[in-house]
Amino acid sequence: MGRYVSAEQRGRYTAPRPTSEDHSPRWYGWLLIDLLLFGVLVITLNYLQVLPGSTSSWYLVLGLASMFVAFFFATRYR
Repeated sequence: MGRYVSAEQRGRYTAPRPTSEDHSPRWYGWLLIDLLLFGVLVITLNYLQVLPGSTSSWYLVLGLASMFVAFFFATRYR
């Protein structure tokens, strides 16, 4: 089979990434938390019948969509 050849032996150079690319912006974490809490709050207030329009499935959709977006952003957090 083939023999393992290191990068030094091949003569290739990989430039290091700048440290600014290693971390998400400071507001990104707060956005995650805000979206998640907003979704939980909307769903809770909907079932407590505090929101206008009695209980509505659209409030449930809004809350779940907000939580889905928060979890999607959480997978991209560094």
